[in-house]
Amino acid sequence: MTTTETPVRPAPQGSGVRIGVLVAALLAACFAFQLNASMLSPALKSIEDTLGASSAEIGLTQTAFFTSAALFSLFLPRLGDVIGRRKVLAGMLALMAVGCVIAALATSVPMLFAGRIIQGVSGPVVPLCLIMLRVEVQEPKRYGTLLGVITAVNGGIAGVDSLAGGYLADHHGFGSVFWAMAAVAVLATVAVATLTPDTKAPAATRMDWPGVAFLVVSVGALLIALNEAGKLAAANWTLIAVLVVVSAAAFAAFWRTENRSGHPLVATHHLKQRATWATLLTTVLTMTGVFAVMNGLIPAFAQDAQAGLGMTAEQSAWWTLSPYALAGLAMGPLAGRLAATFGYGRILRLGLAGSVATVVLMLLTMHGHSRALLLVTSVLVGIAYAGVANIVLNGLGIVLSPRENPGFLPGLNAGAFNLGAGLSFAVLYAVKTATAPADPASAGGYTAGMIAGVVILAAAIATSFLIPKPVAAEAQH
Repeated sequence: MTTTETPVRPAPQGSGVRIGVLVAALLAACFAFQLNASMLSPALKSIEDTLGASSAEIGLTQTAFFTSAALFSLFLPRLGDVIGRRKVLAGMLALMAVGCVIAALATSVPMLFAGRIIQGVSGPVVPLCLIMLRVEVQEPKRYGTLLGVITAVNGGIAGVDSLAGGYLADHHGFGSVFWAMAAVAVLATVAVATLTPDTKAPAATRMDWPGVAFLVVSVGALLIALNEAGKLAAANWTLIAVLVVVSAAAFAAFWRTENRSGHPLVATHHLKQRATWATLLTTVLTMTGVFAVMNGLIPAFAQDAQAGLGMTAEQSAWWTLSPYALAGLAMGPLAGRLAATFGYGRILRLGLAGSVATVVLMLLTMHGHSRALLLVTSVLVGIAYAGVANIVLNGLGIVLSPRENPGFLPGLNAGAFNLGAGLSFAVLYAVKTATAPADPASAGGYTAGMIAGVVILAAAIATSFLIPKPVAAEAQH
């Protein structure tokens, strides 16, 4: 593989729109997406009880959402390059609202699956917002700061999302959580449609739909195979083998199509560069290692009456998800500016190392059943992951993307985020299930799942050294 760096290039000149108005509209879009990803975390137990489902089934509905988001992220940013980013973003948000309504009315797990899959159309909201911002803001430090403001929402809306989700689930049932999501999605759709400029990539004239089809089949088959493998002893290994073969064949067809296309979805020479594969691999490993820890295992441990602290969904949000998200939101703008000032790679590794250290600290302190220690460690993970690593990884997808195809790497990176999030629930919950002790009062399953997360995060640190330096996106000293 070639290791040629893909430096950032100046974006096209902006439209002259007021930056404050643009940022407000883009934040509304990111709020709406983030509710789909995190507002449900404290309500998972309520959904499980209401629908009479197992925790594994409800965990798979989360995986279905992130899988759908990953697949749509592969091509929707490129579609925005071709037909207009405002049109695509507003359409994604409108479909998200439809999915929320279906999930709110769900009376069975399959109906909930359908709603969550439709909600997944919103997968590339954050990268599309960052691309639209990049067109208007080209000075590195200012863009880094605003990137941090917008992307910080991706770690949770100052805890309001999880608090509201816990409150609604406890007092009005899980359906009310989805109705709240739908209302915000409608407001965000209107804001984007009326307050943002519509921009395109100058060289983008046609979509490579054959390439899209092959890539979606390849990634989709691989995701389904990985999710099935997460069932361990109950997995259908024949199905897994067939899906892996289908994935490989579809990717081979995709590669051949891209080499022959005059307007490829992804030029194959870009896929060979470290700017692409090292960034995507680091994103997947980071999300797989940390996402289900903070959005699944820790809230579940807090609510576990036997092995954990026996909190309600609302209480667990107050003590874990809210401080985690608030810390990330506060740190985000600073992290973006630090990345533009001192280097994206350096700040990324700082955030990843901090994430490993704080999850280890959680492991060492959770058996003390201390609410105060759970709060402190949640804040620290919020700073390290949601406030630093998440911000920089999102930024790298923008600043390392080639000028002739600006939606290419952000789209794939958004897919990597959602792929990692889905894998996180599949892998870490599989480890938790496989190691669950006979004694229900033991936290052994939670501990094993978190140890697996630490190992995967350590691998993310190793791969981050392969990401090239985005020279033009960093302030020159």
